[in-house]
Amino acid sequence: MKSLAAAALLAAALLISPASALGPADGEVFEGADLSVYQGEIDFSELAGAGIRVVYIRAGAGDDYTDPRFLQNAEGARAAGLDYGFYHYVTARDAGEAREQARFFAALIEGRGASCRPAMDFEDFSGLSRQEVNEIGLAFLRELEALTGERPMLYTDAYAADSLWYEALGEYPLWAAEWGPEEPEITSGVWEGWTGFQYTDEGYLPGIRGRVDRDRFTAAVLTGGGDAPERSYTVRLGDTLWGIARRFGTSVEELVRLNGIRDPNLIYPGEVLLLPAERA
Repeated sequence: MKSLAAAALLAAALLISPASALGPADGEVFEGADLSVYQGEIDFSELAGAGIRVVYIRAGAGDDYTDPRFLQNAEGARAAGLDYGFYHYVTARDAGEAREQARFFAALIEGRGASCRPAMDFEDFSGLSRQEVNEIGLAFLRELEALTGERPMLYTDAYAADSLWYEALGEYPLWAAEWGPEEPEITSGVWEGWTGFQYTDEGYLPGIRGRVDRDRFTAAVLTGGGDAPERSYTVRLGDTLWGIARRFGTSVEELVRLNGIRDPNLIYPGEVLLLPAERA
């Protein structure tokens, strides 16, 4: 997420009067960060100790690139008890390529235990018209939603949120980026509030060497928006899938099905498991 500077400068130049800020969509707000191979080795226990609740991890880009630290970052976040999700850097130049890249992303993150919505990072619009940008973004998001069963989040800078995206994109939660102000300055009316807000690219956190993008996320970033019909349970040290199933009156097989678990003998502290809805 490195190409925001030019858009930020352009937005500043166009401002002739104070703009209204867009606040959080709803729910409790959590401190967070977004991560990729550029952060190198990360001590996730230190992140958790510093008050970080949510991390977004780059899974890949385009139709064939996998972030080299994608799996290590996911395992580290899960072991530290953090909520985490994945984002994908889109390079598509038409709707067909966008759907292909969504399929690649969905395959990368399948079964990786994310507790947060998948996210689309689409910010390179070179050579594209506004219509084409919206067609590509919408194609990717709709394909990804169909494949994952979760409504994805759209990452974009505040200037693009104000001037680029059509109203149809407003059905997808907004992860807005604007470095400096207390809230992103967005007045388009496409979104009623942000679900994620990247407020700096020069953050410093224990457990990470060098700078890192810092974010805030609302509870709506959690899968199902934080209010899914299924119950959930956060795995604790010493838990087994058999013990959890017995405690909540279900079966190991049902937990495996609900959560896409590949190995019933392998669950982690901090992992959030969906539980069957309570019977009336």
